[in-house]
Amino acid sequence: MSPQDVLTELTALQAGDVPTHGGATMAYVYDSGRVDIEELAAAAQAAFQWTNALDPTAFPSVARIENDLVGAALALLGGGPTAVGSLTSGGTESCLLAVLAARERWRANGGAGRPRLLLPVTAHAAFRKAAHLFDLEVVDVPVDPVTCRADVAAVGDRLDERTALVVVSAPSYPHGVLDPVGEVAALAAAAGVPCHVDACIGGWILPFLDDVPEPFDLSVPGVTSLSVDLHKYGYAPKGVSVLLAATPELRQAHWFSTAGWPGYPVVNPTLAGTRPAGAMAAAWAVHRLLGTDGYRELAGQAHEATLALVRGIADIPGIRVVGQPVATLVAVAEDGADGVDVLNLADEMTARGWLLQPQPPFAQPGGDLPATLHLTVTGATAGRVPALLADLTAAARAAAALPRPVADPELVAAAATIDPATLTVAEVDALLEVAGVGGGRLPERMAPVHALVAALPRPVAERLLSGVLDLVYRPAVEPTRP
Repeated sequence: MSPQDVLTELTALQAGDVPTHGGATMAYVYDSGRVDIEELAAAAQAAFQWTNALDPTAFPSVARIENDLVGAALALLGGGPTAVGSLTSGGTESCLLAVLAARERWRANGGAGRPRLLLPVTAHAAFRKAAHLFDLEVVDVPVDPVTCRADVAAVGDRLDERTALVVVSAPSYPHGVLDPVGEVAALAAAAGVPCHVDACIGGWILPFLDDVPEPFDLSVPGVTSLSVDLHKYGYAPKGVSVLLAATPELRQAHWFSTAGWPGYPVVNPTLAGTRPAGAMAAAWAVHRLLGTDGYRELAGQAHEATLALVRGIADIPGIRVVGQPVATLVAVAEDGADGVDVLNLADEMTARGWLLQPQPPFAQPGGDLPATLHLTVTGATAGRVPALLADLTAAARAAAALPRPVADPELVAAAATIDPATLTVAEVDALLEVAGVGGGRLPERMAPVHALVAALPRPVAERLLSGVLDLVYRPAVEPTRP
């Protein structure tokens, strides 16, 4: 194939993707709406696409880029004179490393048994992944069912000698609210436990806003580490994140080094060995282009758009905003017993060209959390709020006329008798066929599927969700070329 033929075919593959630009995809992507940022980032990424950040002694440019970005993050997010940081591939890796460092610190301090990770139920799923990988016990902390903020008293009740780390969010992904960072960090510090702030989505926008209700960064006593993604409101290409640590000792707790093989000595500050430098270079370039004033302008545009969106949703019958969004994330729930089912609302918005992310209801002590739709507002959405509200109004009206999605009670009852650990891939495939997701083909309307997932026992739902991805990632065998 010619280079042009290859690029034509590659571009055609994107025909079924949600749009990455224009502000209608309100999850997964972060569009500044500025062509100059896009062009500079692409050029910087291309300039470093063959550079390997594995060895900064061979590529000192990488060390300069990383030091500059970490320094900028420390200046923005309250880093003290001993604070340091690392660049990672994204928020998940930053969260994994924060948990790994805390576990190693706990072990070094004589911790016995299995360490525990205290998580508000709204903390990002990456922390549960970390607990799974590094063998920590997850201890759920309920959140207030109205404000959706972590319950401080519940944190205090759960702190003990096995606690390796406490996590809070700034803000939480599901509802966009700020956890009581200062109160939780103080409790953790009094117990001798580190406290991590997950500011992956908010850390590069909250410092540029004037109405953040309380401090949340490394300047807060008791906060020992913080994660912030530059491929979110830093408007860099994916994936690049920063993990900040209050001390070098805590940072080195997640490093790996070995001279125990015949090859070159290995020192890895992150989970990866080879590290692509392209996204790092793009983040550096965008930061140099925008500076504090540029980021403040983009943050203000997105925040004002969010406030306008919240005000507009208050006028739409049948739906409401959950909690008090502090930045640019909004969660929409059904308003009242006769309100609009948000799963049907998501389908209606998809039909109108918008991607809003359904989030299932969640049971917890003290009051359950409702099903919601997640909306991430970016710079590109700022000029489209009137259109978004108009479509939300029409979609809510259409969704109100639809029957509520209800899971098949016989299927749910049968699922309750299943041990998901014993299911074979073939059995999962058969169950997905019954659920209407056969062959990895998602139905046009997803509300019934989301209703089924919410009704199933959580372990069964998780096994079936893994089965869907397994169906999606089954490659076709390419015929042998002559």
